[in-house]
Amino acid sequence: MKASTVRRIGVRLASLFASLLIALSLAFALGRLSGDPTTMILGPMAPPEQREALRTELGLDQPLVVQYLNYLKGVLTGDLGQSLQFYQANTSMIADRLPYTLQLVAAGMLLALLVGVPLGVLAATREGTWWDRAASTLALLGQSVPVFWFGMMLVVLFAVNLGWLPAGQSGSLRHLILPALTMSVYPMAHIARLTRASMSEALAEPYVDAARARGIAGRRVVWRHAFKNAMMPILTIVVLQTGILLSGAVAVEYVYSWPGLGQLALQAIQFRDFPLVQAIVVFGALVFVLLNLLVDVIHSIVDPRVR
Repeated sequence: MKASTVRRIGVRLASLFASLLIALSLAFALGRLSGDPTTMILGPMAPPEQREALRTELGLDQPLVVQYLNYLKGVLTGDLGQSLQFYQANTSMIADRLPYTLQLVAAGMLLALLVGVPLGVLAATREGTWWDRAASTLALLGQSVPVFWFGMMLVVLFAVNLGWLPAGQSGSLRHLILPALTMSVYPMAHIARLTRASMSEALAEPYVDAARARGIAGRRVVWRHAFKNAMMPILTIVVLQTGILLSGAVAVEYVYSWPGLGQLALQAIQFRDFPLVQAIVVFGALVFVLLNLLVDVIHSIVDPRVR
């Protein structure tokens, strides 16, 4: 392996580690700024002696530096603490809720890809026509519409008025349709816009003209020549959007009462359960850092210029 490649990997790993440390520190600071959890656990009428005893039991009477170091030590050893609300290990609670969020993210991203990529390609191959304008307008709307509002409108239309689909909760495939559709809107628009831009650049390259001059069919030129070279930024944004969806599904899960990580995070915030909030933030930050690393690895494999 070349020295420049090793240096580049080292710099990238250091950058990712610094990002993770900042995220962990912010989670710790915000948890401590959210207020005294003993008030929520014992109630406002609890005597001061009882509150102080609980603070000692939770380690909140120690200096902040000691609490921070203990927190980092726990993260490094895989111990994310125990929930103040549910009296269970945070790791097991995250593991219980994670499959629901993964199911939702996978379905939403699949929908986003199935619609966003063809929409972007259609706009690029018919640049300047009404197809292009319609696709670009749809993509712009998808990025502009608030997710929670769109979700509520889908519930009103398909669950309340038409009665075709359930309004919320998990269970069968029918329960997944509306949340997945809501989840897919923003990444679908993002993918469509990026695909259009990447394909427009690729279709203007000389090798595309050369392929057409050799008599290769138009569809084959688009998908086997232009799209192949335009897919790297699309792949990158798909991986990054997956990380964003995984750690930011709060609004969708709240609208549909979906029992995933977002719903768990909301419950933890309402109860001031800062160990659980910290654990969820740590998990989200770790996933995002790993997905960034995956993007770098894919880049180095596919594009020899960055090796």
